[in-house]
Amino acid sequence: MIAAGGAAGAFPILSALIFTPIIGAVGILLTQKTRPEYAKLVALLTSVSTAAMSIWLLASFETSDGGFQFVSQHTWIEQWGIGWHLGVDGISLFLVVLTGVLFPLVIVGIDPHHDEKPYLAWMLMLQAGVMGSFLSLDLFLFFLFFEIVLVPMYFLIGGWGYENREYAATKFYLYTFLGSAFMMVGLIATAMLARDDLGKITFDLVEIAEGADFATSTGRWLFFGFAIAFAVKVPIFPLHTWLPDAHTQAPTAGSVVLAGVMLKLGTYGFLRFGLYLFPEAAVWSRSLWLTLAVIGIIYGAIAATMQKDLKRLVAYSSVAHLGFIVLGTFAFTSQAITGSVLQMINHGVSTGALFLFVGWIYERRKTRQISELGGIQSVAPIFAAGFMVVMLSSIGVPGLNGFIGEYLILLGSFQTARWWAVVATAGVILAALYLLWAYQRVFHGEPEGDNKTFPELRAKEAMVLLPFIFAIVFVGVYPKPLLDRIEPSVEVLITHVAEHSSLDEPEIGTQRGTFEPTHGEGEEGDE
Repeated sequence: MIAAGGAAGAFPILSALIFTPIIGAVGILLTQKTRPEYAKLVALLTSVSTAAMSIWLLASFETSDGGFQFVSQHTWIEQWGIGWHLGVDGISLFLVVLTGVLFPLVIVGIDPHHDEKPYLAWMLMLQAGVMGSFLSLDLFLFFLFFEIVLVPMYFLIGGWGYENREYAATKFYLYTFLGSAFMMVGLIATAMLARDDLGKITFDLVEIAEGADFATSTGRWLFFGFAIAFAVKVPIFPLHTWLPDAHTQAPTAGSVVLAGVMLKLGTYGFLRFGLYLFPEAAVWSRSLWLTLAVIGIIYGAIAATMQKDLKRLVAYSSVAHLGFIVLGTFAFTSQAITGSVLQMINHGVSTGALFLFVGWIYERRKTRQISELGGIQSVAPIFAAGFMVVMLSSIGVPGLNGFIGEYLILLGSFQTARWWAVVATAGVILAALYLLWAYQRVFHGEPEGDNKTFPELRAKEAMVLLPFIFAIVFVGVYPKPLLDRIEPSVEVLITHVAEHSSLDEPEIGTQRGTFEPTHGEGEEGDE
């Protein structure tokens, strides 16, 4: 059972992680227009403080505790059953840390070129919204933060993006807002229908998941209300079409944050709210999600191979990589789900770094067309070497972070979703194809024209890149510190799903989940 336990200190660290960026955003708006350096200083101090708190949270996290830690719970709107309920476990811990560390790197390393003051304020509001989404244990509170993130990203794309930014910003907002409408109906219905079992109306995630007993058909309808919103946010094929446009037209910082943490709101939502609240419905519908995940893996890889724009290529690679995360989630083994959680972090680091490099290439050459680039390795070897390390991590080369996540996902998925895992393996091969081919065309050969004067990696850029490289190598070589914190919470989740569905409860430590072969209602047996 997932209980709201764990370490809780006197200082409300989780609330501080949310309110510090909000206070910083307000502080930026109060700075003088004639002194733009003050806005940058406030943004740096705020984001660095948030990063420091997230690292302290990581250091203080109890490794063996699979429940929620540092819980902050207060009544907010009593008559509606809405509370300020925050908590962190092994599933959300590293997403919180990634959110804390990523934003100061983006603020330091990327110049918005114009209107810096509102740009920085929107960045901090976006950080607060993402933090709140990963920490919320109240359905209404989660929905509030889930929606808040749309507004800053809309204005960042629309105000600081490229030539078709208005179209991309509008498409991004409409897609994700429409998906959220289904979730709003679902969460209200969930709270109302759970009232009979709980004796009161509440939006508390833990109370509903542990105390409510939904009818089978009711649980399935409610699950899909949430699942549609998460599927759009991931995005899962065929709801992915907003993502390439948003990535291509977004400013570099927007693309890094979108790939790094925002897309994880969908995959995290499936774990935290889909599997936990509606385990029977999640197991019942697993074939659908496994199929869509595999289609996304293959389609995303093929589409990436065909792209002429380097940034659009990286965007389609996200569709493929996120398909692996969904595959692991609905394989329902502790190995696969642990791999999915780890791959959320790996994708955020590797793809975020790729978008950084693409942004730096555009700053130097004013183009992202692969055909107009070439020979960069001979004039900027350090730049090319950094890009190669990040590219190889995205491919999943052993010794780098991407390999660990994909290996766990495929190993765990093969036990309960064998043929889906076999087909998904082709995505690994295709990833090597489109990324190596892109690297060859951009960096190999003799430089021509403006490529002959392509500037080398600057000291400031190198300082921003170093944390990404460190994370890529460290996780690839020694993932144990991450796995030790993720696995206990995954085991608790798997046990909860097993107790409320056809999934056989795995023995702790076996890293295996199975399905009852005689269960009806359309569930798949061992594949």
